[in-house]
Amino acid sequence: MKSQITNALSDFFFEYETPRQVLVRNRRVGVVCRLIQLLVLVYIIGWVFIYEKGYQSTDTAVSSVFTKMKGVGYTNVSGKERAWDVADYVFPPQGDSSFVVMTNFIITEGQHMGECPELTGKHNCSSDADCEGGSFKRQMTGVCNRTTNTCEVLTWCPVEDDRSIPDPPLLMSAENYTLFIKNSVTFPLFGVTRSNLVEGIEGGYISKCFYHPKDSPLCPIFKLGDIVKLSGFSFETIAQEGGSIGIVVDWTCNLDMDVKHCKPQYNFHGLYGNPDEKDKARASVGYNFRYAKHYMENSVPKRTLLKVFGIRFDIIVQSLARKFDIIPTLTAIGSGVGIFGVATVVCDLVLLHLLPKREFYKNMKFKYTDSHEQDRDSEEASTENEK
Repeated sequence: MKSQITNALSDFFFEYETPRQVLVRNRRVGVVCRLIQLLVLVYIIGWVFIYEKGYQSTDTAVSSVFTKMKGVGYTNVSGKERAWDVADYVFPPQGDSSFVVMTNFIITEGQHMGECPELTGKHNCSSDADCEGGSFKRQMTGVCNRTTNTCEVLTWCPVEDDRSIPDPPLLMSAENYTLFIKNSVTFPLFGVTRSNLVEGIEGGYISKCFYHPKDSPLCPIFKLGDIVKLSGFSFETIAQEGGSIGIVVDWTCNLDMDVKHCKPQYNFHGLYGNPDEKDKARASVGYNFRYAKHYMENSVPKRTLLKVFGIRFDIIVQSLARKFDIIPTLTAIGSGVGIFGVATVVCDLVLLHLLPKREFYKNMKFKYTDSHEQDRDSEEASTENEK
């Protein structure tokens, strides 16, 4: 018993088993095998390593964005001249990564809370019975105004008239406003921090540059008219009813190279609100909201209401950094070696099931034994030993 255990342990530790191989000289099987191996090799080198960069690990950035607008606008509405600065036409004013620049507006001045008739054509009435309270969106008083033949409502008076949008837009000067974008990114996995104010982007350069996709691709100062144009919009069209534009700051960096080559790329996309689109399924075109400035006059609370039409800008940071890492490299190589086994499986199927000489190849590849004959031979051998 002891010798059997010793022999088993000896066989386990000091013997090596290797599969038996059969060399088959067959052109068709050989060509199929080499073609499959070539395809696997192209996949591993071309797709996994070159295109997908399977030898590198990846990380996305933690990002922050700061913006600053500059420019002055001028309007003359009904003989009232006015200058508009950043505090008037940017919402919100804190320099966020998402903000609205006003390009057109409808202003209703001197509103006070009270009872006044609706606009002509809205909530028409011929008697007080047509103005029952709660039957419309506004709070009705139950009185029909005989002068306008519309219901009186409890609201801010006079009622805003937004049926006609100014054309051309009142703040077409917004086309020449400038936007400064300051963006910093950190790739925590690699301990790399970068800013869009890269090498060579200094104070003197910034003071006189404007972004251009070819001439000044790294300048962080943009004209609104250029942004709108690069996003595919017409400024006059989008300025009238508003819209939305995405500014994408793309950080795609290969950190196997010097970190100074990690630079941003700017892309511009019209997100929605193009008035040229005639899709009837779209219920609302453009971008607008209402904004009120409240004040007191003779102890009476009043407000100036603006229906603002503007361009909403969303600054989106997109990032991906790569760097060589031995673990994904070995993983990619190991998976590639495993895929090479597909050639053996396919060739065995062809060899053993599809070729005319498949029985011959089966006999060469597999060694068959018969258990009954083996037992009988063993018994005969033991009998001879007893004699």
